[in-house]
Amino acid sequence: MATNPSIVTRDLDKIADKTGNIYESLHIVGQRAKQISSNLKEELNNKLSEFASTVDNLEEVFENKEQIEISKFYERMPKPSTLAMEEFMEGKVFFRYPEQEEGQQ
Repeated sequence: MATNPSIVTRDLDKIADKTGNIYESLHIVGQRAKQISSNLKEELNNKLSEFASTVDNLEEVFENKEQIEISKFYERMPKPSTLAMEEFMEGKVFFRYPEQEEGQQ
């Protein structure tokens, strides 16, 4: 059985080292993945809306090649969770603890 080359085995200790807790690290990655997903969805919808037609002709709907190409491009992109994990491991994700900030004031 062939494996997906985009699947990467991660060292959990390296992930946990960023925050001191694997669960906090994964929570941060998950939150970042949600942000990325939301941004990509908004971007995709904006691009698709440029080519939206107001005609209710079925033939035209099925043959809108621009929308199909844009959709295929976004389908081939790495998943938001993969992008978020890469950003986190490279130190590009800013995170803070609001409870600690309230106690300092």
